[in-house]
Amino acid sequence: MCDLCIKPPPPLRDRQTTKRERERESTKKVNMEQNSPSLMTNLLLIAVYLLTCTAIIFAASSNPADFVRRSCNTTRYPDVCYKSLVSYAPSVKHSPHRLAYAALTVSIDRVRSVSSFVAHMSARPKPNGFVETEGSTEGGAIQDCTDNLKDSIDQLKQSIKEMGHLGQAKASRYAWHLNNVETWVSGALTDETTCLESLSQSAGPKVKAAIRKKVVEAAQVTSNALALVNQLGTH
Repeated sequence: MCDLCIKPPPPLRDRQTTKRERERESTKKVNMEQNSPSLMTNLLLIAVYLLTCTAIIFAASSNPADFVRRSCNTTRYPDVCYKSLVSYAPSVKHSPHRLAYAALTVSIDRVRSVSSFVAHMSARPKPNGFVETEGSTEGGAIQDCTDNLKDSIDQLKQSIKEMGHLGQAKASRYAWHLNNVETWVSGALTDETTCLESLSQSAGPKVKAAIRKKVVEAAQVTSNALALVNQLGTH
């Protein structure tokens, strides 16, 4: 064959097929360009939705009352803890230190109230009260309980004062101050437990029924305060 021969043009049918393919490719490209804004809009809407959900979840989890609830769940009496401290949530916010401080103030107020109640009972005359005679075994049990509650109050005072130093302490002294607080709160709880033991051993059923409930409630609050103080060592 001759290398210089001119090749004949492709058949008309082939040229028309090629033209239609180019037109389809062009149409497909135009459609993709037209659809791309819709795709971007959908992606943008999805992103906004996810951000909104995240913000809502974060806002719920950052609620100060929820913080109090979560913190109280680490204590021995979580319901008592939450009920006694939820009113402090606006001032506590998300501070474990402020929450522990609030728990100590609630504890000392509760023990003071119980101490006044027990002292009032011991001062009541026999016809209107439960104490049999001055110097009796029951009277001695109530006096022992009163003394223990006073000691508890003193130790809680010391712990609250030490909490003030804890908030200002340098890292090197933080553990030392925290240990002091833990020691005093633990001692206060022991005093309250000793009061209960004294009543259990020497007091009659009426006295135990009248005093025990209030002392137990105070001891539960103090136990919760100690747990929240202990949590400060993990922060």
